[in-house]
Amino acid sequence: MSLTTEQARTVAGGGGNVLGHDGDKIGGIGQIYLDDSTGQPSWVTAKTGLFGTKESFVPLEGAEVRGNDVVVGYAKDKIKDAPNVDPDGSLSPEEENRLYEYYGVGGGTSNYSETGTDANIGAGWVENGSDSDYSNTVTETTGTATTGTTGVDGNTHGTVGRDTSGPTTDDAMTRSEEQLHVGTRERETGRARLRKYVVTENVTQTVPVSHEEVTLEREPITEANRGAAYDGPAISEEEHEVVLHGEEAVVDKEAVAVERVRLGKETVTEQQTVSEQVRKEKIELEGDGDTTTR
Repeated sequence: MSLTTEQARTVAGGGGNVLGHDGDKIGGIGQIYLDDSTGQPSWVTAKTGLFGTKESFVPLEGAEVRGNDVVVGYAKDKIKDAPNVDPDGSLSPEEENRLYEYYGVGGGTSNYSETGTDANIGAGWVENGSDSDYSNTVTETTGTATTGTTGVDGNTHGTVGRDTSGPTTDDAMTRSEEQLHVGTRERETGRARLRKYVVTENVTQTVPVSHEEVTLEREPITEANRGAAYDGPAISEEEHEVVLHGEEAVVDKEAVAVERVRLGKETVTEQQTVSEQVRKEKIELEGDGDTTTR
């Protein structure tokens, strides 16, 4: 099953893409070619190469529409390696035969009739009467499929889809540029933990201590102590003993709670500068001869 003419008109102006049978994007939709005899879509070109400057022909046999995209029955590599044919409406029979042979589909000069038109002739080609006589003139479709038309588009350049700033697009160029969008995302920057361990340190304190010392007191003999002085033998040997006392420092240790410690978090905002390169297109005017610009 292939695309209908109505589907071709829809995707031609929708800015869609040509997708391979596995869903890979091959390129933007370039032009859709209609069969001269049946008016049905037969070929689509996919814009490939740098900036879409190359268009590769792909048969629409077995293709289907998915949104604004066209899904064809071939892989991306197969299409990109297709014979290089310039999609300018000057497709020769030899070029057409190469495409038929490459994709393994029916068609080619062997199916052309000597008079009239043939259903297997490539879209956009009119057979004028013999196998070797073909017109290279391409007319555009303005609303209905007509014999000898290429492209399903309403613009005056025979192109399909939106402007791509190419040589066959509309009268205006599209200037694009990249814009930088800077945001933030959260990521782990580190971890903190509390750990308790025991250390030993010296503590020095001063404490007052007292002790007793011996003093020798002498008093003369007076009338008051004379009786005590003469009590006992006149000459004798005798000892008197005094017990001395003193204080000493005593150390005692006790474990007491002094504080509680916990982990907390706070958010600190700082300014960070981000630098990145962005690309932009510029458009300048070039003129030959006497060109006046307003």
